[in-house]
Amino acid sequence: MSQSRHVPVMLQRCLDMLAPALTEPGAVVVDCTLGLGGHSEALLRQFPEARLVALDRDKEALRLSGERLAPFGDRATLVHAVYDELPDVLDRLGVPRVQGVLFDLGVSSMQLDEADRGFAYAQDAPLDMRMDQTTGISAAEVLNTYPPGEIVRILRAYGEEKQAKRIVSAIVREREKEPFSNSARLVELIRDSLPQAAKRTGGNPAKRTFQALRIEVNGELSVLERAIPAAVKALAVGGRIAVLSYHSLEDRLVKQVFAAGAATTAPPGLPVVPERYQPRLKLLTRGAELPTEEEIAENRRAAPARLRGAQRIREDAE
Repeated sequence: MSQSRHVPVMLQRCLDMLAPALTEPGAVVVDCTLGLGGHSEALLRQFPEARLVALDRDKEALRLSGERLAPFGDRATLVHAVYDELPDVLDRLGVPRVQGVLFDLGVSSMQLDEADRGFAYAQDAPLDMRMDQTTGISAAEVLNTYPPGEIVRILRAYGEEKQAKRIVSAIVREREKEPFSNSARLVELIRDSLPQAAKRTGGNPAKRTFQALRIEVNGELSVLERAIPAAVKALAVGGRIAVLSYHSLEDRLVKQVFAAGAATTAPPGLPVVPERYQPRLKLLTRGAELPTEEEIAENRRAAPARLRGAQRIREDAE
């Protein structure tokens, strides 16, 4: 596994965005998506006064990044947890408020590069796709057991797949002959069931189906719906949050949470807006920031990335 392939996406931009909140001694920064530890290592290096709490649901990622972050000793605390468990994790560690939070919602490079995890459509592998392989159902179980209508819903909602019905009728026909177990068969079936025009656009035709299955298997959107508001709530006043998302569903969710926090909640028509209705967040990005062309050339995984940031400017109204 070459380190060169694991260039963290928009790294410097994330560090710059969080920097104003992380210079004080004792500042705590949370990396909610530790992965191979690229962002975490950079945070610990750039902010020598800061302490890091890092979460990942993947035990193998924790083991590898634990080795990478060992030189930082007790400045780094690594926790096996899904990122919507952040409030419990901070509670257990006795950390009431944090100064920085980072989410990088891309599938970890490690999961994509390890053939046997079944995330990638470019190579044949068991259809697993669980980020935490100790729990939950695999992608194969979704394909083999979900009712057809439910699979159509998943492909449309999570994969934005226009040909969902065609693909699912092929899946249902094939699973009756033999249950699905490996990715190559699914990729081939998707290619065969799409009309010619649909195959000519947007890369591998299986991409959207694989994304949808991954989101379903890991409950990613429902986890994110809980995690982003919880992370905002954990921020001290002056604290900052940066979120990298990789498809429109994630980005929309982040945008909605940030926009709600940055809006006044006052009833219309008040001449002076009382403190309790004032916005709690200030947006740090105009819309979503995109990676530069140079960065995409260096790291093709950066291409779909969207970065949004916000700063906590006051406490929640009681």
